[in-house]
Amino acid sequence: MGEAFQGLTVRGKGLLVVGVSLALLSLLLGEKDLLRVGLLAGLLPLLAAAVLARTRYRLIATRVLDPVRVEVGQTARVTLRLRNASRVPTGTMMLEDSLPYSLGERPRLVLERLLGGGSSAVTYTVRADRRGKYDIGPLIVRITDPFGLIELTRTYPSTDHLTATPRIVQLPAVRLPGEYTGHGDNRSRAVAVHGDDDAATREYRHGDDLRRVHWKSTARVGELMVRREEQPWDSRAVITMDLRSAGYRGDGPASSFEWSVEATAAVAAHLQMSGYKLRMVSEAVDLTPETAVQANILDHLAEVGTRRTASMDALVERIKRGDRGGLVIGVFGMMSVQEAARLATLRTSGTTCIAVLVDSSTWMSLPESARHEADEAFNDTVLTLMRGGWRVLQIRHNEPLEHQWHSLAHGSQGFSRRAALAETISGGPRR
Repeated sequence: MGEAFQGLTVRGKGLLVVGVSLALLSLLLGEKDLLRVGLLAGLLPLLAAAVLARTRYRLIATRVLDPVRVEVGQTARVTLRLRNASRVPTGTMMLEDSLPYSLGERPRLVLERLLGGGSSAVTYTVRADRRGKYDIGPLIVRITDPFGLIELTRTYPSTDHLTATPRIVQLPAVRLPGEYTGHGDNRSRAVAVHGDDDAATREYRHGDDLRRVHWKSTARVGELMVRREEQPWDSRAVITMDLRSAGYRGDGPASSFEWSVEATAAVAAHLQMSGYKLRMVSEAVDLTPETAVQANILDHLAEVGTRRTASMDALVERIKRGDRGGLVIGVFGMMSVQEAARLATLRTSGTTCIAVLVDSSTWMSLPESARHEADEAFNDTVLTLMRGGWRVLQIRHNEPLEHQWHSLAHGSQGFSRRAALAETISGGPRR
């Protein structure tokens, strides 16, 4: 009752004042009818408080997010369901869900009265313009009686989590190096990797699909033989991301780091669609092929940020501690020649290394002399990696990754020619 009285609205307070005033006035004038009117006016807020007090903690609220993981710029639907667990009908309710600033203004939704045991639902949408993990809730419900005399506030502390992942662009389908390296029970031919039937046969077993009967072998052996489907070698890849804050420029969604996050997401999705078993490595995480599923990768990329203490040495050592597989693809910011030389040590026999190298200096406006120095430094880094056997995709501001991705189809010869040409133009390695 005490909480209900604290929730008196302006109308309720006014009616209570009128009731008390009429009662006092009736005593002065000796008018019993006026006293009855005053008592009626004064008792209405008391009755409303009593009714709302009975419904206290009897509302059950739930929240459903669909979906719980969205790309930046997409919307998610939030459904609020309320059930009246008491027998007393409620008045009109206003629902207010707490949202982070990045998801927009707090929604205020009106829900009409609920009968005893009844339920209802309202929906609203949220849009995330920046990647991250956001808490939705708690839910605040403001309940009024049918006369609008009392307003009580109920807070439901439960929260749900919405993950806004980086945008994923579809990369062109090109034959990647290291596609047939890995480990498995059988070393298969390329056709097996792409799903064609292996020509090897075995005897028919009960339950085998008759459509797999190999009639030539059956005729030769004299009993039913079926085509055997060999499992190909696992195509493995390591995808890594540079988190050094010194390697990136710009702020907010338009920064070179945000571009790198989206590029990492695109490469990871492309490799998984191509059948690779991934290991994802950064200074913040080391996901093995068992845990590097798309959901875990996107969850990591939704929250990852630059680190001032990150270094190329630490990243290289972290990659070397695990299985490197047949393919290493990394997204890197600007780096010095010494850091590039350290990175080049990852290239070993049987391992193909590809660097998506972001020229973060192009995210800034520089004077002509400074621009020339920045371009020379970037070219030196590219040459160092190419001499170490890396294939380098050079990315500058406003240059989509999918345009550069096509160059991987040219094979190592194309990158070698580009490295030789660049070294000739630069006049050889600098001392």
